[in-house]
Amino acid sequence: MRIALVVPHIFFNQEILPDVIFSPGELAISLAKNLAKLGHEITVFSPGSVEKYLVKDSDSTEIKNHVIDLSLFEKELTSRGDSYLDLLKKHPLTFITLSRQVQLELISAAFSMANQDRFDVVHVWCNEEEQALVISDFCKKPVVFNHHEPFNFLTRYQAIFPKYPHLNWISFSMAQRKTFSSDKKINWIGNVYHGLEPDLYQISNEKREHLLYFGRIIQPKGVHYAISVAKKMGLKLKIAGKHYAGYSKDRYWQEYVQPEIDGQQIEYVGFIKDQQEKQRLIGKAKALLMPSTWQEPFGLVMIEALACGTPVIGFNQGAIPEVIEDGLSGYVVQYQVEMDEEKKQNWVQLKNNKNFLQNVDLIIKAVNKISLIQPKNCRAEFEKKFTVQKMAKSYESIYQEQLR
Repeated sequence: MRIALVVPHIFFNQEILPDVIFSPGELAISLAKNLAKLGHEITVFSPGSVEKYLVKDSDSTEIKNHVIDLSLFEKELTSRGDSYLDLLKKHPLTFITLSRQVQLELISAAFSMANQDRFDVVHVWCNEEEQALVISDFCKKPVVFNHHEPFNFLTRYQAIFPKYPHLNWISFSMAQRKTFSSDKKINWIGNVYHGLEPDLYQISNEKREHLLYFGRIIQPKGVHYAISVAKKMGLKLKIAGKHYAGYSKDRYWQEYVQPEIDGQQIEYVGFIKDQQEKQRLIGKAKALLMPSTWQEPFGLVMIEALACGTPVIGFNQGAIPEVIEDGLSGYVVQYQVEMDEEKKQNWVQLKNNKNFLQNVDLIIKAVNKISLIQPKNCRAEFEKKFTVQKMAKSYESIYQEQLR
């Protein structure tokens, strides 16, 4: 098959990708490579070249990269003396406006080329805006869609997705489907879990000595729960990820996390991108804490942990119960309070909240029995369900079905 993999998000630009947590970009690269290994002709549509990430293996067909001209975008950056991320931090509306223009150009190019019979199927892999939905009727080839957030996470999502339940939707978890609200029947054509290369991580034989939080440092991810658990248990917690101090009105880092960091028991190790460093950090952890209080659509870091043989402890929110087999690869804790209640209280108030303290105690109970989870079982769950080869074959089957 000739497949257009459209990844129009500006974070996929190689000038930005190394400095952000953007798992959709990493997954798109893996998917493209493994579809090419299956013998398909892949063209990745991206804002700026990503060819250095798409180096093909000897047993793969060629992967092409279609990019658009970003010179006017970059001219604006130069006139301001800003980088891409500087502009996002200082003038988010301007950044979003320019980024949306880039997305529309890429999407329209993919649809136009498909109409010229250059592709058999178009996969809009990263779809955070409405442009592809609105103009998909103009594409004469099958178009399939993913979305990398809960469908109701932001107001702009809620205002547009319910209008398009008839499109060809692929979910990342069955839990993600529940966030798509529509009066009409939703056309789910498949569910595909994320996958990683099996040799990317290995089971660690090193002593497991710390708890770990790894991911975006935002309130819905529940880093404050991980901190409270570690402090109450007297265990060391390492926090890895990107915080958003200075971005828009986000105050989570300054108010909930930074004051708790002492560099000894509670340690912030920064934004980790190096693969070997991630292996050491995850592989030496007693457990990965995943105390998300929102409807997590998947959570890639969970399968990174499983690949390292590291068990995961998380709330029963979103896809977490689908990824973690309770009692086998970790523990799923029953979340006792709605996210809306947490939003109404500041950190000082929340520390004394009855439901919050009950959630902390439930996580502690799970940590206390974490030694019962065998690393080999975590790895086996990963190899059974969450390899990139399984992911690529699942998408291949969906494409073939659309062509039939």
